[in-house]
Amino acid sequence: MLSGNTPTSVPTQCSTPEERAEREAATRALLERRARSSDEAERQELLEDVIELNIEIARGIAHRFRGRGAEADDLDQVAFLGLVKAAQRYRLEEDTPFIGFAIPTIRGEVKRYFRDCAWTVRIPRRLQEVQGMILTKLPELQQRLNREPTREELAAYLAVELEDVEQALAATGCFKVLSLDRPAEERSLSLADVVPAEEDWTVGQLEAVDMLQPVLADLGPRERRILELRFVEGWIQADIGKEIGVSQMQVSRLLSQILNDLRAKLTPAPAAA
Repeated sequence: MLSGNTPTSVPTQCSTPEERAEREAATRALLERRARSSDEAERQELLEDVIELNIEIARGIAHRFRGRGAEADDLDQVAFLGLVKAAQRYRLEEDTPFIGFAIPTIRGEVKRYFRDCAWTVRIPRRLQEVQGMILTKLPELQQRLNREPTREELAAYLAVELEDVEQALAATGCFKVLSLDRPAEERSLSLADVVPAEEDWTVGQLEAVDMLQPVLADLGPRERRILELRFVEGWIQADIGKEIGVSQMQVSRLLSQILNDLRAKLTPAPAAA
């Protein structure tokens, strides 16, 4: 729950550009107060308010990654951690809206989790490699011997130290692999049926809309009209020029300037050292 630092009227679940702009303004005000404060208790409270105010952004990103083999609660926690990191690293002096910095940070945290989450208990990479060798080579050795090999025989066959084999076998079970035949949640489909072959483009599209809303709100009426005619209505530059009363060359320059400004605002600021 938000503390008294933030007006209760500020929306945390935003469905309109106006609500997103209001949340962005409130977020920036909290971060500015935190930057000015030297009281650690107050700074922590303000940070928590920023997290609460933007929690639905993290929750939304986590939701879009569900159904890919990770627990929903785990995804939420990872996304929340990404939001905390974004709030701690955001630099007020940059001209990037907070949401433009937070979304890539949160999404990166979730992607790192997917990269590492197969290992429920982290073990050294060397032992991971030995486990992989055992998995692929053990059937060959069993076939040669017509029995289960001893650990010494397995170590010799793999050309690794006996201790490495023993530790790798002891860690069996730490590696969690989801079968592609595993039924998906509350469906008759298998996991293979619901895991996309490539990244879902709608995830990036939805996040792009979230990031663009606050920066588009800063544009003037003419700039917004130019973007609407070009990218929504699909007009060519000559027709846009006739509509707003300028030449095609001027339209080209205006479009370049608008897009360059948007890119600059949406480029995440580097994390402070």
